[in-house]
Amino acid sequence: SRMAAMEAARHLLIESGPQAVTLKAVAGRIGRTHANLLHHFGSAAGLQKALAAHLAQAVCATIKDAVRANRDGTGKPRKVVDLAFDAFDAEGAGALAGWMLLTGNEDALDPIVETIHHLVDEIAPEEAAAHGGDVMRVHEDTLTLVLLALGDALMGAQLAKSLNLPRVAARDRAEDML
Repeated sequence: SRMAAMEAARHLLIESGPQAVTLKAVAGRIGRTHANLLHHFGSAAGLQKALAAHLAQAVCATIKDAVRANRDGTGKPRKVVDLAFDAFDAEGAGALAGWMLLTGNEDALDPIVETIHHLVDEIAPEEAAAHGGDVMRVHEDTLTLVLLALGDALMGAQLAKSLNLPRVAARDRAEDML
């Protein structure tokens, strides 16, 4: 039930935005009762926190593989950039993060932050060994990449258009950084 709820919540997020991720809507999607989801998540905020954790874990696992492929010479930095930007934009993590902040549910961002932190702790020594020993560089690049992806998801299209830049300008800068 929990995994079905996570997938239904993810689809609602992508289709209709974070305000659509309610216990009632998710319950309706998976043929369960509101009470059943209340048992699993406690509240709509709990559901959103679980969704944030689910998205972060899935994306970070994919990014870890892309980083390692890049290091091995079988991947490209752009793949890492696109995964991060798509997670916040097309997959709805940016809208979800913004919604949670606006509704006072800041602690729901903790799973995202913790998952990214664990990813960096795992790959930083490997990346540092492959690129001159600078572990903090991996931390700085991660911070910059995540903030660029989040900002791009929230207002990148409008800002790029107003500045007469291609829509992919922020992705291009992130790729150059990596």
